Amino acid sequence: MSRRVFTAHTLDTAPAAARATMASVQRKQGHLPTAVALMAESPELLKGFLGANAVFEASDLDPIAREVVVFAVATRNECHLCVAMHTATLARQGAAPELIDALRAGTELPDARLEALRGFTLAVLDHRGAVPDADLDAFLAAGWQPRHALDVVLGVGTYTISTFANRLTDAPLDPPLATYAWEPAVV
Repeated sequence: MSRRVFTAHTLDTAPAAARATMASVQRKQGHLPTAVALMAESPELLKGFLGANAVFEASDLDPIAREVVVFAVATRNECHLCVAMHTATLARQGAAPELIDALRAGTELPDARLEALRGFTLAVLDHRGAVPDADLDAFLAAGWQPRHALDVVLGVGTYTISTFANRLTDAPLDPPLATYAWEPAVV
């Protein structure tokens, strides 16, 4: 059976428990992203991701730092949609092109503090939370606080939901994101 089992729902076809959430996203964004329409098949997944994302957005990490965490998860999990969407977010925020290019490529960031955050996020992923002391020490030495380490865990959890759901449903890029399309590097 193929990915066609997943339906990109409309407000009329979605499970009743997902409709209010979808309508809220549509009002906020001016359109209904296809990824949201696909996640709506499971109202709990959709609400869980959006709720976790709202909490992550309220964390002590600043907006650029949160995007560094998201990019680390999205590139590691090869979510073309998340990389494109968050490239657009960074472009709207006026982030330096060198930062955006490095995040998309998964290469060393031009800012040492943000690179320490990216490296720590990858260590959280690689070690399933059991980050070696040397990696935690390097993160803290770069000026991050212990609470930021836990905020990274929140971001990893949040964007693991998103990247896995997007890949499972084969969520396509919506037309406004086409200029930010991304494919993982072939190794």
